[in-house]
Amino acid sequence: MDFIVGAFRAGGPFMYVILLALITGLAIIFERSIYILGKNRIDTNAFVNRVIEFIQHNNIKSAIEFCSISNAALPKVTRAGLEESNKSAADIQNAFELAALAEIPKLEKRTQYLSTIANISTLLGLLGTIFGLIASFEAVATADASMKATLLSGGISQAMNTTAFGLISAIPCIVGYSILQEKTNELIDEINQNVARIYSKLIAEKTRKGK
Repeated sequence: MDFIVGAFRAGGPFMYVILLALITGLAIIFERSIYILGKNRIDTNAFVNRVIEFIQHNNIKSAIEFCSISNAALPKVTRAGLEESNKSAADIQNAFELAALAEIPKLEKRTQYLSTIANISTLLGLLGTIFGLIASFEAVATADASMKATLLSGGISQAMNTTAFGLISAIPCIVGYSILQEKTNELIDEINQNVARIYSKLIAEKTRKGK
């Protein structure tokens, strides 16, 4: 622990900026994980089957109330379409699409910042190293010959601390970005597929009753 604290302090002011980037990245990962993997995770098959059952029994009101129980994206999009069920197929489709356009960006929100933070952390680490090397060479230029090797090796060692910490900050952000992006895409595909199922069933029932 003393080594880590000493290395952090030796890295200079760039270490504090990189630390801020790391904290920000971890906060985004934590918040997005709760939103995507927690609040928007429901038993999709059970939900869709239940909604379709309500539609088959011409009980749209109960289907809407059932959708209102959850704050996840799929129930919200489904509810928007069901509320227009007494209108034309085009109006119902538009309602589904507009609701999806409102909910999907919420799933993607802030995740893209993680890749930016990872890049910034890496660049800050390299920049800190360059400044550290410049300072080391300037110190060596005015030092006694017997001290030059010691000062140079010590200065380079300190300068490399910023590069190491920049990579330490960047790696979890890149990993978090990859996982969250994959989960978000899976969730969006799931929403699109199941809304299409519900829409098809809703239109089929309207057509059947119209006959």
